[in-house]
Amino acid sequence: MSIEKTYKQINEKIKAGKAVVLTAEEVIGRVMEKGLSQTAKEVDVVTTGTFGPMCSSGAFLNFGHTTPRMKMGKVWLNDVPAYAGIAAVDAYIGATELKETDPRNNNHPGDFSYGGGHVIEDLVAGRPVKLRAESYGTDCYPRREAEADLRLEDINEAILFNPRNCYQNYNCAVNTGDKTIYTYMGTLKARLGNGHYSTSGQLSPLLKDPYFRTIGIGTRIFLGGGIGYVAWYGTQHFPGFISYEDGQGKTGAGGTLSLIGDLKQMDAKWLTGASFQGYGSTLNVGVGIPIPILNEEILAYAAKPDKDLYAPIVDYSSSYPNNEAGRLGLVSYADLKTGLIKVNGKEVPVAPLSSYSRAKEIAHILKDWILKGDFLLTEPVDLLPGPDQGLKGKALKTKDQE
Repeated sequence: MSIEKTYKQINEKIKAGKAVVLTAEEVIGRVMEKGLSQTAKEVDVVTTGTFGPMCSSGAFLNFGHTTPRMKMGKVWLNDVPAYAGIAAVDAYIGATELKETDPRNNNHPGDFSYGGGHVIEDLVAGRPVKLRAESYGTDCYPRREAEADLRLEDINEAILFNPRNCYQNYNCAVNTGDKTIYTYMGTLKARLGNGHYSTSGQLSPLLKDPYFRTIGIGTRIFLGGGIGYVAWYGTQHFPGFISYEDGQGKTGAGGTLSLIGDLKQMDAKWLTGASFQGYGSTLNVGVGIPIPILNEEILAYAAKPDKDLYAPIVDYSSSYPNNEAGRLGLVSYADLKTGLIKVNGKEVPVAPLSSYSRAKEIAHILKDWILKGDFLLTEPVDLLPGPDQGLKGKALKTKDQE
């Protein structure tokens, strides 16, 4: 007899303190011990987690009106420009924006020591941030300049809104070229001197629900230490699917999520500014997503271990920057986590950019919230497009390519 549960049934068990909740790491052992069918009967929710750099992140801020009123046309926060073309005192600060005085890569490789991600961390940590604003002045908004030191509590609304987070599966980046290169995947040494990857494998949210059977618009999640929601599918949402059985199949799955939450609920432990030498600044984001075990199929994917999850190996010296197809093979997350893989017959040391220990902590925090009854599951208003729905992306064609 097949197992079928509903969100309502699971939420009733959460309210009654009777729900069985396991992390995506814990459920692997349970399935090995008791089998898929019995585990699907017993387990109600599996929690996932990820913590790592997520460039497509930022925050909408409403500063409140000055006296006299002002239509802020240009805004800087700790000298980092924020986009003010929204309304009089609204702005959006992006994680990768840099100070206008930053030398960038003029002295290559640049350090990029402070950017929008650091501004967001400072706000969440309760540190003061200097607002500077300019305007051309209007009859209804006559003021032309303003400066103030603001803390998060002084800002009317602060909404973390990240257009592209939780990349479903990402490349293992290597460098086959003859010189060291500086990328958003970190510093890659020449001639396969090292490699980096950036997914938490068996804890990674979108690897544990690869067909988006439970994750959709309105899904309640752990976001930056507070409660957030899936707002839409993320930009560059090109979900694919690698064969679990032998690692041979399509390229790395590229599903993504657009996430939203109240910045004032969040914790600087789970939102930290980061700098990548020679590349730029970004924001490390902590995300945890609960997967309701509605049936055996959902559990089967949620319980896949690292040895059955694969990342594509991509050359960042040529293939990636030139937007060329091709890869150097596939590698399991179990092999990646040994710290040493083989590429083109050579042993290559590898390291993660994302934190597995932090991902594990997020999955446990979310588990505790659910067990205490503080966090109920939301049934999505609409599920997101999965790899079986044929959503395809387009590359930009420039004039020199036409």
